Formats: sequence, C-alpha cells, structure tokens
Amino acid sequence: MQKNQLAILALLSTLLQACGNNGNDISSQADFLNVYQNIDDATLKQHTKILASDEFEGRLPTTVGEQKTLDYLTGEFNKLGYKPGNNGSYLQPVELLEMTASPDMTMSIGQDTFTYKAGMIASTKREQTQVKLSDSDVVFVGFGVNAPEYNWNDYQDLDVTGKTVVILVNDPGFENPNSGKFEGKTMTYYGRWTYKYEEASRQGAAAAIIIHETRPASYSWSVVANSWSGPQYSLLSANGNANRVAVEGWLSADAAKQVFRSAGLNFAEQKAKALAGPYHQSLNVKASVTINSKMQKSISHNVIATLPGSRASDEHLIYSAHWDHLGKDDSKAGDQIYNGAYDNATGVASALAIAKAFSELKVAPQRSVTFLIVTAEEQGLLGSEFYANHPVIPLGKTVANINMDAMNVLGRTKDVSVIGMGKSELEVYLATAAQRQNRVLKMEEHPEAGYYYRSDHFNFAKKGVPALYAKGGSEPLDEQTATYRKRAKILVTGCYHQVCDQFRKNWDFSGVREDTQMLFEIGYDLTQSRAWPKWNAQSEFQRPGKTD
Repeated sequence: MQKNQLAILALLSTLLQACGNNGNDISSQADFLNVYQNIDDATLKQHTKILASDEFEGRLPTTVGEQKTLDYLTGEFNKLGYKPGNNGSYLQPVELLEMTASPDMTMSIGQDTFTYKAGMIASTKREQTQVKLSDSDVVFVGFGVNAPEYNWNDYQDLDVTGKTVVILVNDPGFENPNSGKFEGKTMTYYGRWTYKYEEASRQGAAAAIIIHETRPASYSWSVVANSWSGPQYSLLSANGNANRVAVEGWLSADAAKQVFRSAGLNFAEQKAKALAGPYHQSLNVKASVTINSKMQKSISHNVIATLPGSRASDEHLIYSAHWDHLGKDDSKAGDQIYNGAYDNATGVASALAIAKAFSELKVAPQRSVTFLIVTAEEQGLLGSEFYANHPVIPLGKTVANINMDAMNVLGRTKDVSVIGMGKSELEVYLATAAQRQNRVLKMEEHPEAGYYYRSDHFNFAKKGVPALYAKGGSEPLDEQTATYRKRAKILVTGCYHQVCDQFRKNWDFSGVREDTQMLFEIGYDLTQSRAWPKWNAQSEFQRPGKTD
C-alpha cells in the first residue's frame, strides 16, 4: 500500500500543472474552505431521515414511494438553483419491464424438490407471463467463466444449448488467493452474478442457477431471498429479452449439496476440481420449474440536475447516487417497509449536501457539475445502465464520475477505503483531499466482494469514463469511535437489505460529513481544472479516443 500511495503522490505535481483553478488565489481558497466547512452533520442527517421515513415506503421504483422521492429531489435541486438536466426536465424516463414471479413455485432437480425462498429462488427477464423449464439436462460448469485473458473457459468444448447450468459464485481467485489465478481475493467482474447470467445466455443455456455460499458471495441467503423476490425489473429490449436465459435463479448451499449428493457426486470434491482449473461435469439429472409472472411495462425516472460551468460549461463532472430501495412486502408480519436508510438514503443525502456546497460558491465552477440520482440500482444497476446507453451529456464530454453508495455511518476514520484501488488518476485527487483530513488511502477491506462492479459508477467505467468510488475506511479515529463502531457495524451489516435498515438518531454522521467534504473537494478540483483524468494502464477500462 505504501508503494501505491507514493505512486499516486508522484503523479500529483504533474496533474496539477494542468489545473486551471486559482489554487494560489487567497480569495478563491477562502471561498472553497468556507463552503467546505459548511457541510454539516445536521443537514446530512435530515436528508437521510426524510428519505428513509415510512412515508417514502421503501422507495421502490414505479410506486408511490418513487413519486415522493422524485418530488423531494427535484424540489431540493430547484431550491439550490440547479437547472433541469434533461432538455428542460429534471427527470429522465427509464423504461422498465416489471416482472413479479408467483411465489407458488417449486424447482425439481433430479429426485429433489425445492421451495421458493427456502432452497431456491427463480425469475425470468423474458417478456413472457409464463416460462416453463421441462426436463432440462443439468450441467455443473464450475465458475461459469469464459475469460481468454486468464486462460480460463469452463464452457470449453461444451454445448449447453437448452440445458441448465449450475454455477459457483465469485471467481476462481477467491479461495485460491496465492495461486496466481485471476486477481486473488480481489473479485473480478467474472465473479459477479450479472456476468454469470450474461455468459450462460451467450452460451445458449435455457437456465442458469447460481449456488449461493455466504463467504464468496459476501452476503447471506436472506439477502438473495429478499432481493430476488417481489417485483424484479429489467430494461426493455427490442427482442423482449429473448437472448437471455429463460430462467435465472439461485440455489442455497444446502440445496446444492443435496442435488450433488442425489446425483452421486460430492459437492466439495466437485468444487475443488472447479477451483483447480476450467471444469464442467454433467450431473445426469434433469431440472424443471414453471415461473408464472405478472408482467408490466412501466416508467421509472433518473433525476438529473446541473449547475452550469462558467468557462467550459459543455464539460461535466457527474456525481451519482441511487435513490431506490426494495419497497415494502405486504406479506410480512410486523414491519413491512425496507426503508433503505444506509443503502442508500445516506448516499443521496451526501449528493444533496455536495450540490448545496457548489451552489454556495461565490464564483461558479469553471466546468459544469451534474448530479445523476438514478433508479433501479437494486435491480442490477438499471438506471445508470440506461443513462450510460442514453447519455444526456455526451460521454466524451464527461470528465469523470464520483459515486456515493452507503456512506460511512460508523464514525470518522484515519484511512479512506478505495474500492477498486489502482484503477485511475482520480485517486490522485482523492489523495490530496484525504491529506487535508490527515487520512491515507487504503485498498477496500473486502476486495473479494467485488464492490467496484456493484454500484452505479460501474456503468460509467464500462463506457470508458473514469469513475471513483471511495469512502470511510476501517481504522477508527480513536478509541471512542472504535467502541461505537463495533456496535454500529453489527446493525449496519446485519440489516443490509432487511427491514431494519432504518434511520437511527444515534448514528454518528461525522464520518459521512468528512467523506462528503472529501468528495466535494475532488469535484471542486476537477471542475477548476483543464485536465482529463486517465485510467491507469493496468485497468481493464480505458477512455476510447480521448486525448488531453
């Protein structure tokens, strides 16, 4: 980490030569510092409390919760003097296909039958009210990866047309961190469930079932059950998503072990073979499931608000956060609302606080600042995917993206966690802003979770726009914070995608505030600059055809 830190700082003087800010101008610095210091805990708390209140009903897209959220956000941006960012409107319509699978389903694999949300969960992205999988041959395809750059193809010489593929979660590096496979414990995109369904679709499979294991998935089975039940969304496509596998689903670890056992195979032994190298094995059993779904085409919305720049107004820095969460579940006893306070009312609160800071500058930033508050992140980053495919601001004029998702309510830290550390020169700006707070940059605590591929900045990165995701680290500022952090972390971790993710008045927002100030400073420096940050050479992302 020290070597990485030195490399970042070594780049600093070079990049700052391209900056057009008034770094040595006392009045400009005083203006910046005054606004920076005005970012406060109380404002961040208030936005979080409102957005996570029961009144917003869990902010599920296309519900009354969405309308309340849109009204709140557009009202706030309007008060701050931001211009509507989409041709005179604050809203960008996002066409969604809403599919709600009937919970009255079972899946049979061989002689075993599994029930919905207990041992299995399944849905479809196809625009069909009924999808039927009947006696489909089942093949275990290891990690379901086809990665030429890693010399790995679990589908090599295998025809899975019309078959059901069963797939391990994560990628081969996670449980072999010292093997040289993939990126060790750091998850690549090949470890994400989204990739596994995409690759299975490309291979012609009829169904793709991922085996859930808590450690490599980085979340519990209850997260799968809650996130994949109820209304599920996808973007509309010209072919009705006919190119997707018909069935996308999960098996619990216990259910998967039972399937292998009934097939005369040992799950642990089969997994070991899959870890050793590209692997597939027929289970010599058949799978069947019928998914009856209510299908509805609907419109949700991204929120786009812009503060025009004073010099290069056609060049935009984009801050992003997602406003949506999981809504409510009328079938639950007791509390039915997934309020989504931590995930992601805190991120939206930070975005609004940064928007306020920019609006309070006496001299407008030289580049434009745009806030993109997206829908349907919880359904697979759909709002940001739609924006990236239909950008209001040309991607070639988008300087960078800074994303905010689930901010640090665990108190101030000595370090900054950089998700996907080492990917771009944006970390130079991050290091400068962190240094003001006497903090250092560190790699994220759990790179095996693949968080860089799990939030909205990823869709900018895929299009070549440098994208930063960073927030409070893992080293508490002092003993008092450490004591608080131990208590709070249990709740935050345990309440991920649960109804208990609620605003708590005893949350320490000093960490949220410090991170918000840091991200504001990065944006301020970028908007006062003439530089176009680049991806690092070793990154899998590059900006197409962009020159300084």
